[in-house]
Amino acid sequence: MRRMKLAGLATGLALLAMPVQSMAQAYQCRVPQGGISIPDIQRDGPVRQTRVTGYTLALSWSPEFCRFREDSARHARQCSGRAGRFAFVVHGLWPDGPGGRWPQWCPTRERVEPAEARGALCMQPDTALIARQWAKHGSCMTRQPGTYLRVTQILWESLRWPDFDRLSRRDGLTAGDIRTTFAEANPYWDAEDVGLVVNERGWLREMRLCYGADFMPRACDARRYGPDDDAEVRIWRGM
Repeated sequence: MRRMKLAGLATGLALLAMPVQSMAQAYQCRVPQGGISIPDIQRDGPVRQTRVTGYTLALSWSPEFCRFREDSARHARQCSGRAGRFAFVVHGLWPDGPGGRWPQWCPTRERVEPAEARGALCMQPDTALIARQWAKHGSCMTRQPGTYLRVTQILWESLRWPDFDRLSRRDGLTAGDIRTTFAEANPYWDAEDVGLVVNERGWLREMRLCYGADFMPRACDARRYGPDDDAEVRIWRGM
């Protein structure tokens, strides 16, 4: 049975930020000491302004993302190991819209500042990704990139992670097992609130966490839910 969702952004974020017992460290991270540059982002799709009906927090599983990118200069911070070892990281916080049409590329002149990006690098270890997610998605949620990153950080820090290394070794692991294990570690979540993305070989790529307009968890629609619960899924642990 679905739990009652509390109305109001402030209430929702406050509840999600309440401390609960940590299950496992999500990653290890070292913030760079030198200067940080923020690249220019070019729009690659249409401007689409529509009513926001909910949100998706997309989380990338780094071992799979980095599987063939360990020597990539473009992804060195996330994949080389020199900045730490990452597990799940934030791909982006995306506003959703009615009828499967989400807002994107809303007009803005605001840019992510280096200090703001530095504070986000342990949840989103790529300045180009940070800048792009603000320009494409965050611009349709709030007027300031700092606010967008703070909301993303609150949601990210509210999550508690089960041991995915142990989970990856389970025989016959299914999508339903992953959803249930995550929900058991996070008291405000149901398994039906957890979407998954797997590649064509059945390896886990991303987790898509579904929120209502009040920033409380809600059931994912079919577009975000991903594979059926009985679908076999494999989790790459890295070398």
